[in-house]
Amino acid sequence: QVQLVESGGGLVQAGGSVRLSCAASGRTFSSYTMGWFRQAPGKERELLAAISRGGSSTYYGDSVKGRFTISRDNAKSTVYLQMNSLKPEDTAVYYCAAEFSSSYTLIYYNAKEYEYWGQGTQVTVSS
Repeated sequence: QVQLVESGGGLVQAGGSVRLSCAASGRTFSSYTMGWFRQAPGKERELLAAISRGGSSTYYGDSVKGRFTISRDNAKSTVYLQMNSLKPEDTAVYYCAAEFSSSYTLIYYNAKEYEYWGQGTQVTVSS
């Protein structure tokens, strides 16, 4: 089992920045590919960014490319999502997710591929 706890959400003005953190416990964090998703009311859960277990491979969705940065600190068992130039349409509940990977470079792109999920943190961007 892997337990994930997100933090860092809140209310921010458009154009501002927020850094989300996701602390993991329970298993060897460095064995897991990590992803950040979000879900707005009435919309499907969207993959924003993902990072391989070794950190060498990353993926960004088109909606956040150039504005968001995913990173991880395996020594702290934590994955981060730095969000810059925030827009009102970024308002959503943000989730981190983990999936075991035998490869240091593998990325998972589908929410159904991730076994472990955090409880989510709300990010609200005001205009």
